[in-house]
Amino acid sequence: MSLEPTNTEAIRVITRFEASNGIPEAMRSDVRMLGGLLGQVLRESGTPGLFEDVERLRIATIQAAEAETDEAFERATAIAESFTIERADEVARAFTCYFHLVNLAEEHQRVRVLRERAGQPGREDAADTVATAFAQLSREVGDEEARRRLAELRFHPVFTAHPTEARRRAVSGSIRRLSELLTQHDAASAGGAEERRAVRRMLEEIDTLWRTAPLRAQKPSPTDEVRTVMGVFDETLFTTVPHVYRRIDDALRGDASGHEAPVVPAFVRVGSWVGGDRDGNPFVTASVTREAAEIASDHVLRGIERAIERIGRTLTLDAADTPPSEGVAAIWRRLETSQPQLAAEIAKRSPDEPHRRVMLSLAHRVGATRARAGDAYTAPEELLEDLRAVQSSLLEAGARRHAFGGVQHLIWQVETYGFHLTELEVRQHSKVHAQALAEIESGGALSEQTEEVLDVFRAIADIQRRHGLRAAGRYVVSFTQSAADLAAVHRLAAHAMGSDAPVLDVVPLFETFADLQAAPGILAEAVRFPEFQARMAATGNRLEVMLGYSDSSKDVGPVAANLALYEAQREIARWARESGIRLTLFHGRGGALGRGGGPANSAILAQPPHSVEGRFKLTEQGEVIFARYGEPAIAMRHIDQVAAATLLASSPTVEQRTSGAAERFASIAATMDTASRERFFSLVGADGFAPWFATVTPLEEIGLLALGSRPARRGLSVESLEDLRAIPWVFAWTQARINLAGWFGLGSALDAVGDEQALREAYREWPLLRTMIDNVAMSLAKTDERIARRYLALGDRDDLAALVLEELRLTREWVVRLTGGDGLLENKPILQRAVQLRTPYVDALSLLQLRALRGLRSDADQPVDDPELRRLLLLSVSGVAAGLQNTG
Repeated sequence: MSLEPTNTEAIRVITRFEASNGIPEAMRSDVRMLGGLLGQVLRESGTPGLFEDVERLRIATIQAAEAETDEAFERATAIAESFTIERADEVARAFTCYFHLVNLAEEHQRVRVLRERAGQPGREDAADTVATAFAQLSREVGDEEARRRLAELRFHPVFTAHPTEARRRAVSGSIRRLSELLTQHDAASAGGAEERRAVRRMLEEIDTLWRTAPLRAQKPSPTDEVRTVMGVFDETLFTTVPHVYRRIDDALRGDASGHEAPVVPAFVRVGSWVGGDRDGNPFVTASVTREAAEIASDHVLRGIERAIERIGRTLTLDAADTPPSEGVAAIWRRLETSQPQLAAEIAKRSPDEPHRRVMLSLAHRVGATRARAGDAYTAPEELLEDLRAVQSSLLEAGARRHAFGGVQHLIWQVETYGFHLTELEVRQHSKVHAQALAEIESGGALSEQTEEVLDVFRAIADIQRRHGLRAAGRYVVSFTQSAADLAAVHRLAAHAMGSDAPVLDVVPLFETFADLQAAPGILAEAVRFPEFQARMAATGNRLEVMLGYSDSSKDVGPVAANLALYEAQREIARWARESGIRLTLFHGRGGALGRGGGPANSAILAQPPHSVEGRFKLTEQGEVIFARYGEPAIAMRHIDQVAAATLLASSPTVEQRTSGAAERFASIAATMDTASRERFFSLVGADGFAPWFATVTPLEEIGLLALGSRPARRGLSVESLEDLRAIPWVFAWTQARINLAGWFGLGSALDAVGDEQALREAYREWPLLRTMIDNVAMSLAKTDERIARRYLALGDRDDLAALVLEELRLTREWVVRLTGGDGLLENKPILQRAVQLRTPYVDALSLLQLRALRGLRSDADQPVDDPELRRLLLLSVSGVAAGLQNTG
């Protein structure tokens, strides 16, 4: 880590810090270069002494992290306190820029490692790729059954607009350009003109990053959020997903891949709540939902049109050597009849190249579809029929590599994205439905809210008519507490449109501890409704059920919530299997550990038997979307890993392991459940807990950040946690460096069991406990007790502060004992390095945040209204989010 320090002591401290964290040499070189460029930008910024002040605080926090003494920590605190508010603002911005650069360097290192591995087959573990998972599955169930399961594989990420991505789009764009320049720098000759050019342009881009306001001036609208997600599609997903399919086919088929029909299906489906999720967000209206669908469709149709044109131009295959089939000739005759002038123009550019002609004509029809012109396709199935006709023609003419090369990629893209791109889902709270029905059935005038509820069904119908059934139709009911909550959706659709109501897949969302327990009974009643029976009959008896990780964790604590979610999945899966229903469980996971975050592939392999069955669907939120899907190589690796785990989760060995461990360690689970809930309730049920929580964390100020269009809480008061959304609950604890939502109660749960040998055995053999403890270890590694104490001291409640700190000590002690070694994450050295690398720099921002928070809390009876302090606090929130990465 370097901002190019000039003094010898600073260099010595930083070099020792880097060496102790085992940073790979290539990454160290990248970080030193980027940090040095940032240092140059700071010196050129025109602010005297800024670079030196940043360095003073940076060196002090590194020394405090190394020494772990109060004296060193107080020295760093004194430096942070000595700045003027204006200088503190600049220092916070500098550290935030630095985090963006460190994150970029770390991502670049991951890509570097992935590319190195790609050239060395066999380095991945068995569960890490679809190819190796398929091989294991074949050994267990036979090749034919493994192929059947592969053909039915489905991975379905659903992008949401939850406000946990603190970066502005302008900042994200600048980082993306820096990433491209870093790649160019790697490829350039050392000391050559191209290297100098890359460095010069990086300096310019880092200067842009420094001068770009880190905070949004206003909250993004839902449409802004839609366009942000579209950026991920345009830059990564559209081209990356077919490459994932191809890489898997290469591994499975070897030399036959690209020469014979692929065995890999288009197993990815992309969903979206952006523009459809109206639970608690008054800004998402029916018109917004319509616009979201139009934006997504426009993006995918443009992408498909360009892709067909690109492949079409390469098919310069002469008719004499590669004659067209009758099917391809019929497509061309159709164009000559409907668009003779266009046909003549294409023919002039493609003499005696029938396959090129036809592909260019298909690109024209896709363009007409986007423009709603007369020659438009009515459905993606029509385009697929034409593409398969071209593929068959090429195959018949002996051009097998063209048939199963670029044309196959096009087929995969259309199968994955259709003409809609994302399967847009609507979500609304069950109470809103109940209120609307009560109004309608009273016979009086309808409120604006009820009119809006009814208009949503008209919007869904419009989208289905325009883009097909896959474009919209899933309707998620938040806080489903009875079968009547699900029936209400069909009743409202009938009130809105009568017999013309859209086709709906109503998805219950079970969120609280009580609702999870009641889920099987609610589902058994719901599937007897005629509307459910009709839809299930049309879909092969399929049913989707969503599980909420966020509110269940806030409801009973993270330990009891994890156990309850496992039990709910097991019981729902058992009920579905006995009822002959093909179940898909939809996991409402967040990026943070208090919201079900953590590595998705290990979580999948810890699921109960028959709860996956080759289908995995989950929400992808905030900063997680960009971390997992923002860079092509990382996106490919993530999709491959999750798909592999999804395929492997239903193997006999994995199912036997998970079910056997659940039975063997049931008594441990029961003890942990009771003890963790009691400990959690002793905190959150304490008198005055909610206002104390709002005092010792930047909860109120987080609501002022222009992160997303959705309000931070359902009500106006912090007197109760019931109306507080799970996102600020987690985000606020993270900012205070306590991370309580991810671990509180685990120490007491393990201590209640007490038998260390039995717990070590459970950690080794019980996937659920192993995943839970490994995730908590990461959460604890990002806590800082010295800083946490200072936040807790803001609340003037020694009893609650002591309870938190005692549970923190107990949890850390047990986690280290079970995972082995002398500290956290010693069994995961790469993750440990990433966390330790950032800790001193996050500490610097936390000290600045504490300074601002103390100023704003200086009057116990009335919050201080100081715009400068509030800005400093919000800047530090953005910086800490960048440093810790999985924040919400």
